[in-house]
Amino acid sequence: MRCFLFLLFCIGSVNMLLAQNQVRISAKVLDAKTLKPLVSAVVSIQNTNFTQLTNSEGIVVFESIPSADYLLLFHSQGYKDALYPVSIQNTLALDLGTILLELDQVADQQAAVIQLFEDDLTDDNSSSENTSGLLQSSRDAFQQAAAFNWGQARFRIRGLDSENATTMINGVTMNKLYDGRPNWNNWGGLNDATRNQEFSIGTAPSDYTFGGILGTQQINTRASIYRKGNRITLSGTNTNYNGRIMATHASGMSNSGWAYVISAGKRYAQEGHFEGTTYDANSLFLSIEKRLNDQHSINITGFYTPNERGKNSPNTAEVTNLTSETYNSYWGYQNGKKRNARVRTVDEPIVMLNHYFKINDHTNLNSAVLYQFGKIGNSNIDYQNANSPDPTYFRKMPSYYTSLYATDNGEFSGEFTPDYANAEQSRLAFLANSQIDWEAMYRANRNPVIDEHSNIIGYEAAQSHYVLYEDRADDKTMAFNSNFNSQVSENLIVNAGISYRDLKSHNYQKLLDLLGGSFFEDIDGFYSGTQAQSDLNNLNRAVKVGDTYGYNYRLSAAVLEAFTQFKFSYDKIDFYLAQSFSKTNYQREGLYKNGIYPTISFGESQKLNFENFGFKGGMLFKISGKQSLNLNAAHLTKAPNLRSSFSNARLNNTVVDGLESEILNSVDATYVFRTPKLKTRLTAYYSTIKDATKISFFYAEGIFDNEAGYSNTNAFVSQTLTGLDRKNLGAELSFEYQINPTLKTSFSMAYGQFIYDSNPNVSINNDAVATVENTNPSFDFGTALLKNYKQAGMPQQAYSLGLEYRDPKYWWIGTNVNYLAENYIDVSPISRTNRFYTNPASGFPFPEATEERAAELLKQEKFDPVSLLNLIGGKSWRIKGKFLGLFVSINNVLDSQYKTGGYEQARNANFRQLNQDVSSGTPSFGNKYFYGYGRTYFVNLNFSF
Repeated sequence: MRCFLFLLFCIGSVNMLLAQNQVRISAKVLDAKTLKPLVSAVVSIQNTNFTQLTNSEGIVVFESIPSADYLLLFHSQGYKDALYPVSIQNTLALDLGTILLELDQVADQQAAVIQLFEDDLTDDNSSSENTSGLLQSSRDAFQQAAAFNWGQARFRIRGLDSENATTMINGVTMNKLYDGRPNWNNWGGLNDATRNQEFSIGTAPSDYTFGGILGTQQINTRASIYRKGNRITLSGTNTNYNGRIMATHASGMSNSGWAYVISAGKRYAQEGHFEGTTYDANSLFLSIEKRLNDQHSINITGFYTPNERGKNSPNTAEVTNLTSETYNSYWGYQNGKKRNARVRTVDEPIVMLNHYFKINDHTNLNSAVLYQFGKIGNSNIDYQNANSPDPTYFRKMPSYYTSLYATDNGEFSGEFTPDYANAEQSRLAFLANSQIDWEAMYRANRNPVIDEHSNIIGYEAAQSHYVLYEDRADDKTMAFNSNFNSQVSENLIVNAGISYRDLKSHNYQKLLDLLGGSFFEDIDGFYSGTQAQSDLNNLNRAVKVGDTYGYNYRLSAAVLEAFTQFKFSYDKIDFYLAQSFSKTNYQREGLYKNGIYPTISFGESQKLNFENFGFKGGMLFKISGKQSLNLNAAHLTKAPNLRSSFSNARLNNTVVDGLESEILNSVDATYVFRTPKLKTRLTAYYSTIKDATKISFFYAEGIFDNEAGYSNTNAFVSQTLTGLDRKNLGAELSFEYQINPTLKTSFSMAYGQFIYDSNPNVSINNDAVATVENTNPSFDFGTALLKNYKQAGMPQQAYSLGLEYRDPKYWWIGTNVNYLAENYIDVSPISRTNRFYTNPASGFPFPEATEERAAELLKQEKFDPVSLLNLIGGKSWRIKGKFLGLFVSINNVLDSQYKTGGYEQARNANFRQLNQDVSSGTPSFGNKYFYGYGRTYFVNLNFSF
């Protein structure tokens, strides 16, 4: 009996000891300004499995927490994260009291930077493309520096562009099937409506998709998750637009189960930072949710953001020296007003239906159907039997006369014979007429009316020599997605998803303006006879405004994707495994029987089919409550995008020779150390992309041969690279230290080496030598020696040092200084082939060519490093329960002039031509450059009520 009583006493004592080691933690989370409860704020105990959401009163409770020292993280969308240390060694219950979360000014910074990545995105000059848009609302100090501080210099995280990331809205992938990139213009100007975002960077797991090696961005527009209220925003800037107005209303969820959000905005500019760059964009967003019961909700979302902007030209150093960094050759005066010939128009509405199914407390199934339709247009000037209207056309520039060499019966003599007199006349003529002459084109399209006395009494419309046309893509996209999420057990979460996307794209050339003429011939002016005909089924067409001409074809694409993901979580380690499979098919259908390719242009092409897979996994080691080590790795294959699958889709059905799926590998390791005052992250990464395909178009001289021998043919050609490998490795560092309650400093660094890792094969498609017998005039130029050349279009090193002061009276000011370096020109692959050394007139090597001189000519240009000083600040006021906020930023305070990218002109594609051009000292075909903004400002005033 005594033994039994002693055993009961021991058990009771153990239970009492255990009970003493199980602690209850509670807190109440409020908005710092309104003091209203924050519902569904996420509260987590760092490096543990404990996570809870605040209830309708903002209260969160953790039960049975083992005694220890912890860090509690409080997170709510749109607010600054709060990190609190707690020690629960000698207590049974700990009430943290009231936790106040401040609104995060990153939303206003997002508005300031959004203009940077809208400009030039999805244009052919991919060197200007950046990934700032992926990072609009992220909280990590490094990612904010990458987007807000370095984005203006076209910085790309890890040297990867946006086709290597997955952008989603409500679970549906928004990357275009044509080029693999999201079109930010489809939801531009809707900052308030798209601020609910989740990110995974690199190959970290996402609950919504397998993702790419750059990361995943999920935008959630479910109406019930928006905070109830209204917001009106006014903005002013001097970048690619000047003014913006935006208004948003969120109803919150009513007792009857309805919620809706409506947002509208407008951005405009008579002229942006670069000359002649007009901007006109309207935005409308609507989201309506009906909660059917506790398990089912239906949400309808609509985006409509029609916008158009005038483009700006890349320029040679000669043109910039004669004008300025803001010079733009694409515009000219017409009737006293500036008119840009190259305008990009995007008008693609999106409608989406989502079904949210809460199967039980641990399992959800969310499904979506999307329909997107509309057009993308890029205007330009077309001309026949007339001179180029481009004011910077090489024959109009002084360098054309100062880079002349003598010839003897067409053969090179080597004598440098500059014509300085004509060069000076050309310089003066250019300065006097440095823009497009619209009036001259109108005159060329009219014939004079002469009376019986031979006097000109007027003009009448004649056949147009110049017209304005548009490259059009009318797309219709259907998409379906279903995502399954289940907390199977305390330690296991399962994600699975399936999606299907179908694209029908009509691509054609549309005549917009006859410029005073009466009609335009549907022929290619470079050819004669039947070869000149755009459509042999409809000969000698006279084209009028609104007609299709030149090229006309359809593209179709379908992609089926599925993924599964298993996430395991334990006290000291978390790990995950994910798998994906996709099936892709493409096809082209020619609607014109082109005169150059009569047998391979009309009708359907062969079907292209690809099957791809992916595997990725990672581990998180929880060293302590303050430290963690995260490892991730991925191996996947990816189908080439639609743009890279057909070598000359505008004119024929030819598929790229040797077309293969890309192979991607990525690994990264991240160490994180976090305390309430110090947050630091160090990441090392390594990624490779193999067997990529790249297609580009340019005008080249004297590079072609055929079976009969060499010829000195000049033509507009398409260039295809296959077997192109890239290697990206580097490190990222972020450091953030709260010096005192009001003062914070931060430092971010990106150090990378992004190179080409193969010598790809180069083939050139030359329409000029196509015949009935030779329907595929593709010339194999062999390999281009690109290995170890630097990837272009972004700084490979970036540093940022910042200081921020936040006053308790709700005003703040900050500054950061940035240094960006190792940015390179985009090199011409054709100049790195063996054909570079061969005289196209004889087929023999140039006698004057040496390896030493070739190495000098082909050395990749490195841009000068740039330093950028930025200032930001803000203030908020509470007025009778309403809130007024002001945000101001000045970027590039010192007005530094710098190049953001550029490319070598491929026109001089052999040794002699390039050597002559460069040796003259005033190259006629020098590199072309894109320039960054000078000093810019952004002012944002918002009123919330």
